[in-house]
Amino acid sequence: MNLALFAAGLTTFISLYSTQALLPELSRVFGVSPTTSSLLVSLSTGTLALAVIPVSSLSERFGRTRIMAVSSVTAAILGLLLPLAPSFPALAAVRAAQGIALAGVPAVAMAYLADEVHPEALGGAMGRYIAGNTVGGLLGRLVPGFVTDLAGWRWALGVTALGALLLTVVFGALLPRSRCFRPARTGPGPLLRHLRDPAMRRLYLIALVLMAGFVTVYNYLGYRLLAAPFGLPQWVTGLVFLMYLAGTVSSPAAGSLADRAGRRPVLFGAFALAAAGLLATLPHALPVLAAGLFVFTAGFFAAHSVASGWVGRRAAAGKAQASALYLFAYYAGSSLGGSAGGLAYEHGHWPATVAYALALLAVAALAALRLSGPGDEAPAS
Repeated sequence: MNLALFAAGLTTFISLYSTQALLPELSRVFGVSPTTSSLLVSLSTGTLALAVIPVSSLSERFGRTRIMAVSSVTAAILGLLLPLAPSFPALAAVRAAQGIALAGVPAVAMAYLADEVHPEALGGAMGRYIAGNTVGGLLGRLVPGFVTDLAGWRWALGVTALGALLLTVVFGALLPRSRCFRPARTGPGPLLRHLRDPAMRRLYLIALVLMAGFVTVYNYLGYRLLAAPFGLPQWVTGLVFLMYLAGTVSSPAAGSLADRAGRRPVLFGAFALAAAGLLATLPHALPVLAAGLFVFTAGFFAAHSVASGWVGRRAAAGKAQASALYLFAYYAGSSLGGSAGGLAYEHGHWPATVAYALALLAVAALAALRLSGPGDEAPAS
């Protein structure tokens, strides 16, 4: 199960973020602004956000594994169309469709784990799944950055799509059948029940603002590194995504620590790490900036691991809908907050971008202040 979902995280996030490292190059090729270019990330995450809730309801009726398999295959096929796009609008349209197709894996994987894994081990299992997401996100940004310098952006997207297709085959071959899933009728009841729970609403708000800040940092850092005083080449700027390895370590570690020590203190520790890392990216010193980005990334993925595991632990019923609402907020933050961060970058450059991300972290911390403590995590009624 761990290996299958690790492969699922790889293929999903390779596909979802395959254009992010190419944003400066695509701005140049198509003659569009950084904010417009960022739509190639925002459209896919935005349509994914819109699709996760209906897809999660389908999984309650037709099964978790079936929905994940159909989703990953469809997304991989759409990815093969990206290098053929003749214009920016065509590229954006395929990205939007790909976001809808990708929704099935993240919408269902969290519920699948919540069904199949003992509650006392859920934090660690969720952390390992998110570790696969981080590696997929890393490869989805790193591989296109390298290939673009060698052969251009079309080859970059083509190579990435072929890799995602191969991983989809691996995922389908390894995924175990559900043992604890029972089909259920779907309707608005579970969604409304989760939305009436104040703790769930705070967790959803945390997901929204955390992801908005995180995507903003990685969307526009490439523009900063390509410009003076750094003036780095495209392939070197792509290396910043190696910092995702910090999340590969921090997400399972934070999930397991939260199982033992409680979710609330680990969550606040993750917020503090992320804020400290953001501040360290301000100086014009590449080693300091790299260290700060590493710490920020570790803090973000630790917080995401804890918050997503908390949602699965708290939902007594309608686990797929609970996870889908979390992911709706998470990817809505990526789509809306990431593009809004472009306005901060265009008007105030990197200091304004950091201030924007810090303000979002502050909102997340305020939302977490009134979350239940580790001994008071009863499922929602």
